[in-house]
Amino acid sequence: MELGLANKHALVTGSTAGIGYAIAKGLAAEGASVVITGRGQASVDDALRRLKEALPEARATGIVADCATAEGAQLVFGKVPQIDILVNNLGIYGRKPAFEIDDGEWQRFFEVNVMSGVRFTRHYAPGMAGRGWGRIVFVSSESALNIPREMIHYGMTKTAQLSVSRGFAMELAGTGVTVNALLPGPTHTENTDRMRAERARATGVTVAEIEAAFLRDFRPTSLIRRFTSAEEVASLGVYLCSEAASGTSGAALRVDGGVVNQIM
Repeated sequence: MELGLANKHALVTGSTAGIGYAIAKGLAAEGASVVITGRGQASVDDALRRLKEALPEARATGIVADCATAEGAQLVFGKVPQIDILVNNLGIYGRKPAFEIDDGEWQRFFEVNVMSGVRFTRHYAPGMAGRGWGRIVFVSSESALNIPREMIHYGMTKTAQLSVSRGFAMELAGTGVTVNALLPGPTHTENTDRMRAERARATGVTVAEIEAAFLRDFRPTSLIRRFTSAEEVASLGVYLCSEAASGTSGAALRVDGGVVNQIM
């Protein structure tokens, strides 16, 4: 399938590792130029190095900025005035008992996971609409639909992203700009793999046992009965950024391994 991404210019927030990096790599492989963002120079440099090693012809640059803040967003806007594709991937997560989540933590999760995408969309979408083409993807989660008891503040932000994504899609109706949400399920990334390895060492079991227990106790509805890879998630993300996805907007598309127990 021809995705029509050659010569498109893409920006992926929070893209030095995990799903964000996998999407940036997938876009670069299809001929798009990509901007990777991260909070540290070392992580940005490492991501660019890995990308160039995997794809020597890739056109990629990096920006060091905290995209969760208004100041960091403005820094990116100053360096990248316009783009064709925006992937709002930046996000944080973490387990915490519901009654121990204080006001500051609720606000921090909302600021990082929701407002970052709002700011970037608000800045770049009008230019896309003026040029008659654009793609915006919010990386949400199956936790938007299955609110996780162990991190309801995270689930809240993922649900909010669905509302924001659908709302911007309606605002951009008829402009040639599509806005969609991507809903991964349990996924292998550098951060989640490290967390499971630490938990395995602390409890004296294997990582495989940790993963099996998680699927059994927290995601028993999984149909593939395993964690997806970041690359599997990125495949759908790249498609949503493509010319081939021109008929899809305002949608929430799952790549969750069937965790969400519903047809639609």
